[in-house]
Amino acid sequence: MKEKRVYLAGPFFNETEVRNIEYAEKVLMEKGLSFFSPMRHGSDVEPGSAEWAGQLFEMDTAEIRKADLVAALYYGSNSDSGTAWECGYAYSIGKPVVVVHVDRNADSNIMVHCGCTTNIYLEDLADYDFNEMPVYRFEGKMF
Repeated sequence: MKEKRVYLAGPFFNETEVRNIEYAEKVLMEKGLSFFSPMRHGSDVEPGSAEWAGQLFEMDTAEIRKADLVAALYYGSNSDSGTAWECGYAYSIGKPVVVVHVDRNADSNIMVHCGCTTNIYLEDLADYDFNEMPVYRFEGKMF
């Protein structure tokens, strides 16, 4: 069986988000999956510049196209807009999307949890079968 390649989406703007990305990277490595983590890839031009933004956008969209699926760390309705966009882009090009809900009590936007292949929780990530990709519906508060 071909090794699956995962695009790991999710914000990394504070210590908690970075720690959660690191945890997800560790799980994916332990599962023997290859992955692209935007947190690990940057640009050599001035951060915040138009050139920087363009380079990162092109790199990330190319990596989503190369991936077999997207796994997205999702913090509920107030989550990162970039992560939501990456999920929507992956969906639009036919890539499966695994939404990994970080907070079991957070609400969810229907466009995120209905537009994905499955919904799991961060604490279930280590046990999730990325080969079989079982489907779970989001059962929490939604809008």
